[in-house]
Amino acid sequence: MRAVIILFVIVLASAFCAMREVSLASSLAGQGADRLTPLQREIEKQSQRLSSLEPEDRRDALIRLGNLHRQDASRAAAAALNDVVPSVRVSAAHAIVSLPSDEAARLLIPLLQDRFEFVRREGAYALGETRSRSAVGSLANLLLSDKEAAVRGAAAMALGQIADESAVPALSQVLPGTQSTSKKKKAKTSPDEFVMRAAARSLGQIRSRAAVEVLIATLSNQGNPTDVRREAATALGVIGDPSAMPALRAAFASDDPYLSDAARAALRKVASSKN
Repeated sequence: MRAVIILFVIVLASAFCAMREVSLASSLAGQGADRLTPLQREIEKQSQRLSSLEPEDRRDALIRLGNLHRQDASRAAAAALNDVVPSVRVSAAHAIVSLPSDEAARLLIPLLQDRFEFVRREGAYALGETRSRSAVGSLANLLLSDKEAAVRGAAAMALGQIADESAVPALSQVLPGTQSTSKKKKAKTSPDEFVMRAAARSLGQIRSRAAVEVLIATLSNQGNPTDVRREAATALGVIGDPSAMPALRAAFASDDPYLSDAARAALRKVASSKN
């Protein structure tokens, strides 16, 4: 009988110790959660919402994560880049741009192959926000090959934001150059005014003298839309190469007041850059 009592006491003591360990572990876990900053708790909260069955909940969580402008928030948002809903993938694309530029670009580049135009377009815009030179090749290919003008325009604008000189050849192909038709590669896509304007503006942002010749040709070609010629004039002013002055003077005499104003402003910039 005494042995039974002793055994019962041992079992009871073991159970008590186990309960204390469980209680202590729970307490430590609670203390760990309490040590999270309000910002960390917000990131954790929105990360959990990415598992919601409702696409709008996931989109809202991504927007909130993106608005925090923090690398840890962007890293949490990256999980939604492969979401089944296109609008959620787009929200994720814009939410991860606070990551280091090359890391963000590596995650975004696959979106340029998405079957939805909306996703490809917004993926290109997001790549422009990263300013990563590693994205230039993929964006240049998108500019020259995508069937949708809106996507090509987004790629052109993103290349201007990145402002790397290696994008000049691709952007120049969108504009009427000085080469003869026989020497030029056959275009895979039809010209589009929005894409041409974006390309001219981006060439100005890059500020490469390698773009001056094609911009002069674009400005001087009266068959081009006036808005495209105006963007070419503005870009030439930004670059500031004196060789553009004759073409700018000719455009200044244009009957179109907006083109004339753009040419005059560009002439002033070129003149000031010479001094």
